[in-house]
Amino acid sequence: MAAKGLSDRMQIALNQQIKAELEAAYYYLALSAEMEDRSLKGFAHWLRIQWEEELVHGLKLYDFLLQRDAKVELHALEKPEIKSGQTILEIFSNVLEHEQYISSRINELYGLALEDQDYGSQTLLHWFIDEQLEEEESAREIRDNLRLVGESGAALFLLDRELGERSQHED
Repeated sequence: MAAKGLSDRMQIALNQQIKAELEAAYYYLALSAEMEDRSLKGFAHWLRIQWEEELVHGLKLYDFLLQRDAKVELHALEKPEIKSGQTILEIFSNVLEHEQYISSRINELYGLALEDQDYGSQTLLHWFIDEQLEEEESAREIRDNLRLVGESGAALFLLDRELGERSQHED
């Protein structure tokens, strides 16, 4: 065991998850800029709050490693890939897929914590599992609303306005 009951492999995996969370933040910030370019301020606002939440998630893992007297190793972040010409529906379908990817990573970490009988990590990761259920539900709802309203007109305007009212979520 590396630090206060934290296995070397869990320490490495949590550091990799910090990178994944910070890359998710970077991805959402890039998407927010894309929505700003399209004059969809509400979508941009929603994505910017998502950026902030992902930063909080990364810091939650960072603080946990420090609390466990483990080594924090920050890795270089990849530039987010935003394909040009995507529809808003395609973008939010990708947002949902990205959240599902993060959920799968969290689930793998939880499995590792179970194998290691690492109860502290299990408690932390339980919070992340619950959070990811909310993240996926929110992205799915936006995607489904976009399927209903389309990419133009009054309905899109109203959806943009609704997303602009999102407040920062307490973690």
